[in-house]
Amino acid sequence: MIDIDRVRAETPGTANRAHLNNAGAALMPTPVIEAASAYFAREAEIGGYEAADEAQDRHSAIYDSVARLIGAKRDEIALVENATVAWQMAFYAQQFQPGDRILTTRAEYAANYIAFLHMAQMKGIEIEVIPDDENGVLDPAALDAMLDERIRLIAITWVPTNGGLVNPAAEVGRIARKHGIPYLLDACQAVGQMVVDVEELGCDMLSATGRKFLRGPRGTGFLYVRREMLEKLHPPMVDMFGARWVAPDRYELRPDARRFENWENNLAGHHGLGAAVDYALSLGMENIETRCRMLGRLLRENLAALPGVQVYDLGTDPSAIVTFSIAGHEALAVKAHMSARGINVSRSMPSSTLLDATARNLPTLVRASPHYYNSEDELAKLVDACRELAYG
Repeated sequence: MIDIDRVRAETPGTANRAHLNNAGAALMPTPVIEAASAYFAREAEIGGYEAADEAQDRHSAIYDSVARLIGAKRDEIALVENATVAWQMAFYAQQFQPGDRILTTRAEYAANYIAFLHMAQMKGIEIEVIPDDENGVLDPAALDAMLDERIRLIAITWVPTNGGLVNPAAEVGRIARKHGIPYLLDACQAVGQMVVDVEELGCDMLSATGRKFLRGPRGTGFLYVRREMLEKLHPPMVDMFGARWVAPDRYELRPDARRFENWENNLAGHHGLGAAVDYALSLGMENIETRCRMLGRLLRENLAALPGVQVYDLGTDPSAIVTFSIAGHEALAVKAHMSARGINVSRSMPSSTLLDATARNLPTLVRASPHYYNSEDELAKLVDACRELAYG
């Protein structure tokens, strides 16, 4: 069990707002703030290079922490600037040829789908969407039926930015492994709110951010690349950190996933990220997931009971991302109404998941994303604020 009073006391921001925008950027706990701040202070005291030399052991331990969080090995982890960089490093390392097919989801995130379109223009690949089942969830049987020798990559988002949907990532992994197809999993909204085990998921590559449910600093993220896949991938960009210049006409890539990193990095942010991972591990990811699911379910049910409120979430066991609308009120106005009452929510624009938004004729939605440190009273505060609008 999580001691909610303790974690709220260790989260300074809870004194100021009911922060229900964890799918955007969560409130950092004190250990994360202290780790990043202490490193910044040390750079100011002794110099940037000197602080890095001094903290080598602590920095190295971050790879062990991230690996433990997702069930990987430390040499399969790269620390990068954000989830987009992590995902793009893996995606653009693929060797696409004209006629290759990429399989993805209807609820795929805009940044990823734009990369697919870019590669279609550059290389002549084809993009195909895996059908959903009757609950709006990716259908593994439909995926299996789509496979042939032209499939070059399966790339899906595990938990999309809207709708609470949780796609069956592990079932996709079993199919991908069976057919020997590379599998890239966007876990941006999953890491930090759900148990993640890359062996169980069967993914070859996984991208994640620090700022969302992991509660780390902005400007941090990581990439996992399965050891066997590393030998097949050449980073789309390399520098003198990811590779070693060994002769005037030759370089050698690093043997580990850090070949996807750059020499210059946000080291203070990395230390904050490491503290965030350790904090989550200390609470137990099973405990975190259980509470997140419970809070999401509670909020979803209470909102759906209000007149004029429509909840848009998909799947039989949604995540802690709740999207809704209030009849007669634009999402921007609802967000402003919440902000005036000390409640943080965000908006989910149709353009962020264009295929899904078009298929379901979605308006701009209000997105509320509770996390384990949120209290039931904060959820009730949001519901009361919605009730004010619903009843006029």
